[in-house]
Amino acid sequence: MSMVWVVLLIAAGFVGMAWRRRAGRARDQDRYAGAQRWRDGRFHNVAATRKGNITDVAKLYWLARGIRRTPREALPVAQVRREVLDGPTSQALRVTWLGHSTALIELDGLRLLTDPVLSDRASPFSFAGPKRFTPPALSVEQLPPLDAVVLSHDHFDHLDHATILALAERVPRFYAPLGVGQRLQRWGIDAAKIVELDWWQETQLGPLTLAATPAQHFSGRGLNDGNSTLWASWVVLGSRERLFFSGDTGMHKGFAEIGERYGPFDLTMIECGAYNEAWPDVHMLPEQSVAAHQMVRGMTMMPVHWGTFDLALHRWDEPAERARALAAEQGVRLVQPRPGETVSPDSPLQAPWWRSFEKESMPQRSIKTSESAT
Repeated sequence: MSMVWVVLLIAAGFVGMAWRRRAGRARDQDRYAGAQRWRDGRFHNVAATRKGNITDVAKLYWLARGIRRTPREALPVAQVRREVLDGPTSQALRVTWLGHSTALIELDGLRLLTDPVLSDRASPFSFAGPKRFTPPALSVEQLPPLDAVVLSHDHFDHLDHATILALAERVPRFYAPLGVGQRLQRWGIDAAKIVELDWWQETQLGPLTLAATPAQHFSGRGLNDGNSTLWASWVVLGSRERLFFSGDTGMHKGFAEIGERYGPFDLTMIECGAYNEAWPDVHMLPEQSVAAHQMVRGMTMMPVHWGTFDLALHRWDEPAERARALAAEQGVRLVQPRPGETVSPDSPLQAPWWRSFEKESMPQRSIKTSESAT
């Protein structure tokens, strides 16, 4: 084949991709025309957000070379209780933490799985990207029967392609923010199983009410799809108990409105990890995580989004230590289960299990991390 034909074929490929992107944007424009945060072909936060530019982030990574962002050894997980795996689904609220933001929620006889990532890496590649330093507490095959999967957004550490495909035939419902369901359909998930919600929209799952609520974050899995899908927090309302799951988010005023509309919450699963001053508006410092719990009128707080992947510049155990100290100072009821452990709103505070894997005392804070919540 001559070079002319090679150039023409490459050019035709680029034209085809550009046409498909334009066609996709046109379809999305019609699909999300009534969405609250959709404009100019993208979803937007209520407030302006800073995510940090690549130069600043690269400098911070250079400065953070001395901070141990992974544990000294692989962390074991607790054996999941037999009644969680084989017994009847709990009517009372209980949560089994599987690592990061993946949790098995039981309430009113139903089981929900949040942001399932059960692969070795939070990455599009099996050979590169953030590798978990604790194995998942359960494999997909070991999971008990599920009634639904609840997704907060489409980042790789919250939406794992391999895990979703493995769950496809086992889960009757997938609840997702706008646009994320379209991704699932492209992966082969039956559209009849998918429920997409905008912020403040509600849906019923048997006796439970699920509501997608605001978050302050961003989305995307590639170079050209930034903010093409929505991000959300979630409210789960049972007959007697209520749970709030923050997803990934920076501090925002919407927490107070969530608390007013749906609180108080018996248990909150609040993001606490992957924070830094370079991206102050899309992830929360531990001080902000505790404040968010209080704003939504939470009773017991369970920090998530820590202890599994190296996604920032702080020590791997810093989020747990800071959340624990802050909760004690402010009188916040806290649970900090080991991956695989099951907790309920009235569970006692667990011992700081992570300390047994670190021989040295709690050291320096992360590089350029502010100490005050906004």
